[in-house]
Amino acid sequence: MIRFESVTKRYPDGTVAVDGLDLVAPSGQITVFVGPSGCGKTTSLRMINRMIEPTSGTIWLDDQDTGAVNAATLRRGIGYVIQHAGLFPHRTIVDNIATVPYLLGQDKKQARARALELMERVGLSTTFAKRYPAQLSGGQQQRVGVARALAADPPVMLMDEPFSAVDPVVRAELQDEFLRLQAELGKTIIFVTHDIDEAVKLGDQVAVLKVGGTLGQLAPPSVLLNDPVDDFVAGFVGRDRGYRALGFTTASSVATQDEKTVGLGAEAAAVQAAAVDGWVLAVDDARKPIGWVRAAAVTATVTPDLLHRGGTVAPASGSLRAILDASLSSPSGRGVLVDDDGALVGTVTAGVAVAAIEKELAARRQAGAAS
Repeated sequence: MIRFESVTKRYPDGTVAVDGLDLVAPSGQITVFVGPSGCGKTTSLRMINRMIEPTSGTIWLDDQDTGAVNAATLRRGIGYVIQHAGLFPHRTIVDNIATVPYLLGQDKKQARARALELMERVGLSTTFAKRYPAQLSGGQQQRVGVARALAADPPVMLMDEPFSAVDPVVRAELQDEFLRLQAELGKTIIFVTHDIDEAVKLGDQVAVLKVGGTLGQLAPPSVLLNDPVDDFVAGFVGRDRGYRALGFTTASSVATQDEKTVGLGAEAAAVQAAAVDGWVLAVDDARKPIGWVRAAAVTATVTPDLLHRGGTVAPASGSLRAILDASLSSPSGRGVLVDDDGALVGTVTAGVAVAAIEKELAARRQAGAAS
């Protein structure tokens, strides 16, 4: 657990970066700091490992006052990941990851073995072990940064906008990988971002900070989206916060419809017979959707170049937001729902998804009125 007690950072020129911050980051959970530029997100993060010293107040790591611990000793027990990874350019990937184990006195063979294990854990091939950072892509470098932070198995990790310097596709992959790792490892994590979508996706709780370093609201993402404490928080979360909140509502009540399908190689006559409103869904031998086919475009057989893919598939056990988005993104107007193995369950139109959303909202209002 990390606890801020009346923590303030005031610079000699009178600038107050953080002002009387009080909050608790529970053990084994991800707490995300989010807010506008100048709200003290990074300053608050860096005061935990004393890269910045607080002017007043106390930061506790479990029951230990961090200000009473030798700074170097404190930092060796805390993982730290920053934007652009911050790797040593003259060291190989394996030696970058093994940096902290070396400092802790592990022999080179043991430290490198641990580094190779962590490369696999963060989804990075060990064939990159002897390469240098400049030989890796931005996303690969960020994976190395995460692996390095995990190398000494610290109970606490600080992450300062670690995924902001990569493109949106790679960023989404890194976020998913990060959540998978956290599910396995259960670290206490403080994560800084300026992106509210990233905050609500990753955080067990989200701390919205105001300019001047005061706390606007600390709450789980679903509470933050459904019940912002004031206009500032509501404005920062965004006008589409109601749509985002659907990401925390499961889709168990959505009824699917059966969908006729074809496979690769299907002849034009079979495609025309199966098509609804000019579109038919193609699946593989395991009944996993591979794309939509416009029936009029099939002159002989279904070939891979005729498939329309992307953004039209959602898990049947997923959220209402994912299902609505799948139906709105589909060229046929029908979102594709799959089971946990990726096999087709059925399809859903936007109208059916919206009806399920309205039913859920009505249930929420009724529950709120009753309480």
